[in-house]
Amino acid sequence: VQLQASGGGLVQAGGSLRLSCAASGRSVSSYALVWFRQAPGKEREFVAGISWSGTRTYYADTMKGRFTISRDNAKNTVYLQMNSLKPEDTAVYYCATDRVAFRTPVDSDPRLYDYWGQGTQVTVSS
Repeated sequence: VQLQASGGGLVQAGGSLRLSCAASGRSVSSYALVWFRQAPGKEREFVAGISWSGTRTYYADTMKGRFTISRDNAKNTVYLQMNSLKPEDTAVYYCATDRVAFRTPVDSDPRLYDYWGQGTQVTVSS
């Protein structure tokens, strides 16, 4: 499966962005989808995840209330709506999925995910 992330860009603090990640090569409807991010000099960190059914969502504490993950299985796509952005949200954002179907709950360990998108840069200016 190939993942293609898009939607990043430069935004002022307090602004919003919507990231998209389109999968190809295989349907991801039976697989959890997640977003991670990595800032320069820092480890990759979990941002949000959504279960294969779309009924359960998971967020890192610092993103709760500001970010919303959703999926459209008909389009084989996962989204990340980011509101109230802060300069500390600046990072490369990656989408990912794994090879284990129906995994619940969604795990925040990046080592569990086998397929990664190329990343999209999000820069938040103060």
